[in-house]
Amino acid sequence: MKIIINKKYLSDHPERFMIRQASFVHIHSYHTGQDSYVRCLTRDDYPRFHIYIKEEGERTIFDLHLDQKQVSYKGSHAHSAEYEGEVVQREINRIKSIILKNVPTNVNK
Repeated sequence: MKIIINKKYLSDHPERFMIRQASFVHIHSYHTGQDSYVRCLTRDDYPRFHIYIKEEGERTIFDLHLDQKQVSYKGSHAHSAEYEGEVVQREINRIKSIILKNVPTNVNK
């Protein structure tokens, strides 16, 4: 699930926003070379919310999914993930509410 927002409405750089305000942790995949952010639902590593950030012009795109478990077998990059559903929607709403706290009230949201 994605959140697409104009950069001017983020109070910080997207990466710092995810860490400082949305309570995610930065991770780097040595397999893909990509940076992303995770927030665990329990004390274990899984399940966890996993988000990628992409910047396109004036837009910032947050692409979120829920990793249910780690990769099942060696050599595979596939894992059990949910891209929709109630739990994912609640997390999207939580992140949106944090973003909207920084949007001036006289701006059309």
